[in-house]
Amino acid sequence: MTAVVGALAAVTVGLAPHAAAYDEQSKQWYLGPMEAEQMWKVSTGKGVKVALIDTGVNPDTPSLKGQVLADEVPKSVAYKATDDYAGHGTSMAELIAGTGAGGGLKGLAPGAKIVPYRVELEGLKGEAEKEKTPEAVEALRAAADTDAKIISMSFGGMTTEEDEAAVKYAASKGKLLIAAVGNNAGGGGKGYIDYPAAYPYVVGVASADKSLTVSKFSSYGGYVDLAAPGEGYPGWCDATFRAYCDNRHGTSPATALTSAAAALIWSAHPNWTVNQVVRAMVDTAGRKWPKDKPSKYAGYGMIRPRLVLADSHYNAGPPNVDPLAKENGGDLLAKSGTKPSPTPSASASTASQAPEKASGGSTSAAGSSAESSNDSNTLWIALGAAAAVIVIGGAGVAVMRARRAR
Repeated sequence: MTAVVGALAAVTVGLAPHAAAYDEQSKQWYLGPMEAEQMWKVSTGKGVKVALIDTGVNPDTPSLKGQVLADEVPKSVAYKATDDYAGHGTSMAELIAGTGAGGGLKGLAPGAKIVPYRVELEGLKGEAEKEKTPEAVEALRAAADTDAKIISMSFGGMTTEEDEAAVKYAASKGKLLIAAVGNNAGGGGKGYIDYPAAYPYVVGVASADKSLTVSKFSSYGGYVDLAAPGEGYPGWCDATFRAYCDNRHGTSPATALTSAAAALIWSAHPNWTVNQVVRAMVDTAGRKWPKDKPSKYAGYGMIRPRLVLADSHYNAGPPNVDPLAKENGGDLLAKSGTKPSPTPSASASTASQAPEKASGGSTSAAGSSAESSNDSNTLWIALGAAAAVIVIGGAGVAVMRARRAR
């Protein structure tokens, strides 16, 4: 088996292990501004399954007991799905659907369930393990054939035509695909956006910090769709699951929280299609700029599921019209009630025709060259009832968005 080597979209700074008695929820700074307690009175994500493609998920942490549906992973890709070799997948699972039990992380959608998929990403050791572990493309296709509504992908490196075909196949099944844009901006980086986030039919998520400033490391370009909190959160230090560590950050947690936000909305409106869920998230995202001129740093803005949940008469628009059709280069393949036959897979060794994929073995992909305006570099975002500021580090606001069509 040819293993997919992806880049985890999260990093750790200033590790600070805690004692056995945790109090991690108090450090999840975004729960207050997002008015999580108020949202949970309307929706907890109950009835929504999130397929989490990552390093595996440990179902035995206090916060995840009863939250992980390991028996629903298709047998073809079930190898050690509950054996998290890095701690990354478990952290993402808790951010999505953790109950907060034992002082652990409280998920933004604590009523949702996690279906874990363990694939080869950074940190997997041993040739035997790599040989047996499914590739990301296999996990994605398998998840597409299940009843999970959302597929969360906090990694990069899916750059082949076979990978892109799997994305289209999953979209054709009505799945909401959410992925991290990558941590390639900062430190002399060129801001390359990673794949699968840069593919059509995938919602690419950027990161913001406590001040709602777009993270310096967050990749940017014409494929950023939304932004979400992605800094200053605790997560498992490693695969021993003995302690949480502070100051983790990356577009990984931003992706997990966006997946959780989608679960909250879909749970409250179970008959909506993926198009309506995406439209609701785009329409209610916090931004100062016009909706038809998304920022290349924050896309359509900061996620605000509260606004959808608070309005019982919210109109999500037509179910079979893709709200991102312009960026996707056409209407979304996933339409209510359609079940097209599987898309033929291309050879894994064939280079993708997607634009400007980074060379030299990098798993990142170049973002588009959307032009920027000098109107303002301070963008107003409201997570909850009060307004906050999201700052685009001096680069301005994108006034044109590159099409995803190729």
